[in-house]
Amino acid sequence: MSQFSALESSIPYSWPLSGCWDSSNTAVIVIDMQRDFLDPLGYFSSLGEDVSHLQRTIEPAKKLLKAVRKHDFLVLHTRESHRPELVDVTANKGLKAASQGAAIGKQGPLGRLLVRGEEGCDFYDGFVPEPGEITIDKPGNSAFYATDLEHILRVQQIRHLVILGVTSDVCVSATMREANDRGFDCLLLEDCCGAATSDLHDSLIASLEHEGGIFGAQAQSQEFIEYLKN
Repeated sequence: MSQFSALESSIPYSWPLSGCWDSSNTAVIVIDMQRDFLDPLGYFSSLGEDVSHLQRTIEPAKKLLKAVRKHDFLVLHTRESHRPELVDVTANKGLKAASQGAAIGKQGPLGRLLVRGEEGCDFYDGFVPEPGEITIDKPGNSAFYATDLEHILRVQQIRHLVILGVTSDVCVSATMREANDRGFDCLLLEDCCGAATSDLHDSLIASLEHEGGIFGAQAQSQEFIEYLKN
């Protein structure tokens, strides 16, 4: 078990609030690093969005994963995805996607959009879970919605979460907010998160600096990696 004191470089507080943490009570959650979001041929691009800010996360996130895998952290990977029958697509979500020309289940260059088992829905190169790492398929934005994520975290006695992935303002933010409400102390790795625009991303980061870190703290991935070496 790897043990650590608080990360003093995190903003706006030294994370975690408890002052110490270890690999037995801390999990790393990698959110939606899928082809459907990172590849220009995927779902996100089909919505008319630019994937360049999302793609900036790829290299730092790969380095982060390489570093945490040297320790015995619980690592979880989420995928925004739906059953092939589309029985888990809510009316609101389906109508919104269709209105942008990217109906969930529509055939795209990488297969049916956001459908499990399709090439686009699967993980982007470099983000395939290793043996022992957990995949969470989620039909909504938050990784806690309609999944067994919280059950897994409670069973494993996790108290602290390190969060990275896409998109910053939607699935990352939704997951971080719900985690905070459930009592988990969250650390967001800023350079490992991306959004449709830098402004959307920056708005999330700015929100974390208010009310003492209303949803958690944030840091740069290299700071966290260096800390793991100590």
